[in-house]
Amino acid sequence: MGKRLIVQARGAGGPRYRAPSHRYKVKLKYRAYDSLEKEGKIKARVVDIIHDPARTAPVAVLKYENGERSYMLACEGLAVGDELEFGAKAEIKPGNVLPLAKIPEGTMVYNIEINAGDGGKLVRSGGSYAVLIAHDNDNSLIQLPSGAIKTLPAKCRATIGIVAGGGRKDRPMLKAGKKHHALRSKPRVWPKVRGRVMNIVDHPYGGGNKKVAGKPITVSRNAPPGRKVGLIAAKRTGKR
Repeated sequence: MGKRLIVQARGAGGPRYRAPSHRYKVKLKYRAYDSLEKEGKIKARVVDIIHDPARTAPVAVLKYENGERSYMLACEGLAVGDELEFGAKAEIKPGNVLPLAKIPEGTMVYNIEINAGDGGKLVRSGGSYAVLIAHDNDNSLIQLPSGAIKTLPAKCRATIGIVAGGGRKDRPMLKAGKKHHALRSKPRVWPKVRGRVMNIVDHPYGGGNKKVAGKPITVSRNAPPGRKVGLIAAKRTGKR
């Protein structure tokens, strides 16, 4: 029948299929949401901008006025020496972090919390941003980069601006080595071989001397694990 050997190997958790988390620089989160931020603001200065292999955007190293140090996703235009503000009374400018309730409608934001105090979960890849559409009582409506509209508590924090590192997809890789190193820091299998060019023992579509599957590519939802490849439980196929 042929088995999905790549999936089996990924499930075993070998080094090829595991993210090299030991190479990652830092776990990015906002500082603890204390009374200083809830009632006023705290300032921080950018002391360095570093590269983290786990991310597609540069990371800014911050030093707060109380002596704390932390990290945040850099926004477009951020430079070493810039001063940022965190809190409900912070100024509306790129790089500052405020609760959604204090951000005007139509503002571009990123690194948005899903629950107040979780440190930021949404819109964190290089060049991405969301748009704050409206405020509705204790909630705020956000349009994500996918176009989806999401309702979040207005107490959740977000950073104003666009994530730095945009345009990375506009440049071609040019050679396989660059692609290799780009994906090596992420738990992805690359290069990805088509099932139709595999041997018959390696994949349900393998074998034969033609580039055809040799059997229907639509399979039941209840197919066994080795057979469940292709269009799983497809409602319809063919040209509309």
